[in-house]
Amino acid sequence: MVDTRSRNKMLKKQIEPHIFIILGATGNLARRKLFPAIYRLSTKGALQGKSVILAVSRSKEYDDNTFRDQIKNILGTTGLSINDKAFSEWCEKCLHYHSIGNGNLEDYRKLSDRILELETQKELPSNRVFYMALPPDAFPPTIKGLGESELNKESGWTRIVIEKPFGRDLESARQLNNLVHRYFQESQIYRIDHFLGKETVQNLLVFRFANAFFEHLWNREHIESIDIVVAENQGIEGRANYYEQSGALRDMVENHLTQLLTLVAMEPPITFESDAIRNEKIKILRQIVPIRSEDVVFGQYAEGMIDGKKVRGYRGESGVYPESKTETFVGLRLEIANWRWAGVPFFLFTGKRMPQRITQIKVRFQCAPVSIFAPFGPACSVQPNVLIITIQPDEGFDLKIQVKSLGQPMNLTTQSLNFKYSDTFGLPPDAYEALLLDVINGDQTLFVHSDEVESAWSLYTPLLKIDKPIRLYPAGSGYPPETDRLYMR
Repeated sequence: MVDTRSRNKMLKKQIEPHIFIILGATGNLARRKLFPAIYRLSTKGALQGKSVILAVSRSKEYDDNTFRDQIKNILGTTGLSINDKAFSEWCEKCLHYHSIGNGNLEDYRKLSDRILELETQKELPSNRVFYMALPPDAFPPTIKGLGESELNKESGWTRIVIEKPFGRDLESARQLNNLVHRYFQESQIYRIDHFLGKETVQNLLVFRFANAFFEHLWNREHIESIDIVVAENQGIEGRANYYEQSGALRDMVENHLTQLLTLVAMEPPITFESDAIRNEKIKILRQIVPIRSEDVVFGQYAEGMIDGKKVRGYRGESGVYPESKTETFVGLRLEIANWRWAGVPFFLFTGKRMPQRITQIKVRFQCAPVSIFAPFGPACSVQPNVLIITIQPDEGFDLKIQVKSLGQPMNLTTQSLNFKYSDTFGLPPDAYEALLLDVINGDQTLFVHSDEVESAWSLYTPLLKIDKPIRLYPAGSGYPPETDRLYMR
C-alpha cells in the first residue's frame, strides 16, 4: 500500500511562479541544452506561464532585445520550430538579460536589484533558481558572490544547480561542499548529472522494483557479471583546455558511470522519495572494495578511422600537449562487498573515438548448472541469458534467451525479447527538460547528494595518483586490447 507522502509525490505538481537565473548564459551549455529545454517546456505548457528567465553573463554587448535575437538564432539551429509571433510573445513575457560585469560583490548586489525589479514587475514571489552553467573554476567565486550578496536568502524558496564535475578529487570536492554549505542548505543544492534525467535511467528503478521476477534474480546467485558502458564516437570537440585537466576518469567515471552503477546495485528503498533513494545509493558506494591498480586500464586514442574518415589522434588535437598522458579511455573492474553482490564483478568502460556512440548496461546471468543438450553437439551449447538496457541512442530493453531452431537436428539459437521506448511512447523527452522540472518542483530524487560526491571521490582519487601506462588504441577500433585482462581474474 502506498503511503500518503509517496502518493502525493506521484501526483502532478502545480508549478509555483519563480525566476530562473542562468549564470553563464552565453556559454555552450546554456545555448545547446538549457535554453532549448526551457523553450520546449514553455511551448508544451509545462511551466504554465509562471517562469521568468534572467540570463546572466559577463558580456556587456547584450540587452534584453539583442539577447532575445541571439536566442532565437540559437533555437533555430537546434531543430526547434520557431513561430515568430509565439516566440516574440514568449521573449517579451519571459526572457531578460543582465550583465554581471567583473563579478565582484557590487556586481552581485546589482544582480540582486535586477531580480527584485523583475519580481516586482511580474508580481512574483521570491522563488528563485540559480543555475550555474559555468566552468568548474567559476563555481567557488560564483557561490561566494551569491552568498555574500545575500541572494541565498529569500521569503520564498531558493535553489542552486551545480553542473559536473563537482571537484577534481576528494579534497577539492570537500572544499566545494564546505563552501556551498556555508551559504546554502543541502535541501537547496541540486548537483546535476544529465544522465539521470534519461527515461531509461529513471526506469531502472521501475524495472527492478516493479517486476518481481527480475528483482528475485537480481543477486549473486543468478548474475555472473554486469558491464556498464558509455562509449562516444566523437573526440574532444575543441575542448582541450578542459579535457587536458580532466580526462575520462574525472569527466565520465566519477559521475555518469558511477551513478548508473548505484542504481543497478542499490537495495530497494523504503519509499520512492529522494532521501530514501539517495541513502541506498550512498550505501552501495561505501561498500565498493578499494580499487587496485591492476583493476584499471587507461587508454588514449591515436589516429584512426571513424565512419570511413581518417581522424587525428588525441595528441594531434588542437591545444593538446604533444606528449600528453591524459586518458580518453578507462576500463575498471569493481566489486561490492555485500550479501547481494559478493563475488559479482562490475565492469565500467568509457572512451572517446569508439566505433559507435552507445550507453548500455549488460547483465549476464549464470548459465544453467547442467545442460541436458550437450549430447547434441556444439550447436546445442547453452549460452547465458543477457539483459541489455540501452540508455542511448535507442532507449529500451533487450533480453537474450535460448530457443530451439525449427527442424532437425537439435540446434539452439539466441533470440531477443525487446522493448523500445520510441515504438510505444514516441521519442522520449530531453533529459534536461525532466531535470529542470524537478528543480522547479523541489524534487531531489535524480540529483546527487554531498555524501555521494565524496564517497565516489574516495574511490577514484587513489587512481589519479598511480603511475599507470597509457595504452594507445586507434580511433574507431574499440577498447585497448589490454582491457581483456580485466575479465580474466
